[in-house]
Amino acid sequence: MKIAVIDGQGGGLGKSIIEKVRVNFEGDIEIIALGTNSLATSNMIKGGAHAGATGENAIKVMSQKVDVIIGPIAIIVANAMMGEITPSVAEAIANSCARKILLPLNRCNVHIVGTMDFKLSDMIMFIVDELNKVKD
Repeated sequence: MKIAVIDGQGGGLGKSIIEKVRVNFEGDIEIIALGTNSLATSNMIKGGAHAGATGENAIKVMSQKVDVIIGPIAIIVANAMMGEITPSVAEAIANSCARKILLPLNRCNVHIVGTMDFKLSDMIMFIVDELNKVKD
């Protein structure tokens, strides 16, 4: 299974996701870090991604070539992450046939009614649980 983890700004969220996914899946997956900037990509690679790429075109191309996309909900919201998510990036991710596992973080002025305020570590474990369902 080929998984893209998409993050921006400092890449800390993506790095945490990659670290936990690597521990739980070892050799069963390939993780590609897709950063909106080089710092985010670099930090996700330090977290254990198998490969990484940076920027709008890399995200647009690779989002069409993976089985699963993981990231904050902001990755499908145009102009989110202080403008790092361009409208064409949000559209490419939203239109991808890949399964999307999105964290409902309320930082992009989007609140999803009915979600609970879980700790980030709990949400990352939910990602692992969801990947186990996809894998089977």
